[in-house]
Order: sequence, then C-alpha cells, then structure tokens
Amino acid sequence: MSHTRIRKGNTRDGHHFSEFDFDTCRAVRAGNLVFLQGQTGITLDGKDFVGEGDPAAQAENAMRCVKTFLEEAGSRIEDICKITTYVTELSYRSLVYPVIARHLKGVHVVSTGTVVKALATPEIDFEIDVFAVVPEERAAP
Repeated sequence: MSHTRIRKGNTRDGHHFSEFDFDTCRAVRAGNLVFLQGQTGITLDGKDFVGEGDPAAQAENAMRCVKTFLEEAGSRIEDICKITTYVTELSYRSLVYPVIARHLKGVHVVSTGTVVKALATPEIDFEIDVFAVVPEERAAP
C-alpha cells in the first residue's frame, strides 16, 4: 500500500512549536484511507491562528481546512467515517457542534466528543480528528 503525504513540513516553519524540529504533514492517504492532522484554528498554510477565544471560529476554520485537505488527498467530505472532537470547556460543545453539523450535513459520521483539560497551546479551544475512506469507485489515483 502506498502512502501519499500531503503538505509536508516541519514544526520549525509553523505557528506552533517552532522550537521543535519535527517533520509532519497535514494529511496522509494510505490506499483508500485518509488521515488528517488534528484541525484547529491554525490556518491552511500553518502560519497563523484564527479564533483565539472563539471556539466556533476555530471550528469553522478547522472544517474549511478539513475540506481542503481531504480534496488534496483525493477524498471528499462525504467520505468521512469517523471524527473525534475535543473542547477545553463543556460549554463550548454548544458553540462548535452547530458548525460541524453544517459542514457534515447528511454525512452521518461516527462521532466521539471529549472535553479535555487543555490542548496543544493555550489559545486552542477546539480540535477535530478526521478519518475518511475513499470509495472503491473513486479509489484509483
């Protein structure tokens, strides 16, 4: 099975963790499987942050990034099978779930939601992990 790594980079070049030397990518396609890096308020280019203090804005940015990275991997929103969402306050769920629902209307994903003490940096209030499977009829690169 081949692996295609999308938007390869290093933490030194991004908004977060520039003090580290860690090779990453924003998405990986392994056969028909697509795995995305956890999406937050970090912009598509990885250099800025959207929505400090506004979990809904972070979720909106994250879902726009999800769509873009899935497309770059040859996938679509409707190919999403599983999401895991993380918020740092229980009350944020009512802010972020309407955003997610709007972007995933009709997809019927398997979903797990968690409330965590903190995420990678203090300004991040929301994160979403996404796993998708490209259907066989669209699987050929």
